[in-house]
Amino acid sequence: MKAGIIFTGSGPMLILTTYESFTDPKFVEKLNTKGVKKYLAFEVPVDPVKERYGMHFSVIMGDLKQSDDLRVLDYNGHHVMNTFAFKEMGEPTFYE
Repeated sequence: MKAGIIFTGSGPMLILTTYESFTDPKFVEKLNTKGVKKYLAFEVPVDPVKERYGMHFSVIMGDLKQSDDLRVLDYNGHHVMNTFAFKEMGEPTFYE
């Protein structure tokens, strides 16, 4: 599993995914179904995500209504930006 901050037209969101790449065609398709067609993605380490989101992380991972391949952990862009420093983010992935 990997975690990533995805910057979209409506702001950043924090996601968890089992896809190996933020450009995997099935990952792109999943974002497309959420209305995201163009984005900038940064991988962030999963351990700090678990630590900072605590019980919410566990609840999202245990939510059987969501698919295993993509889960939105936080769609509050202000909160996401205040939770992670730029230096914690990996190299950017662009998708258009």
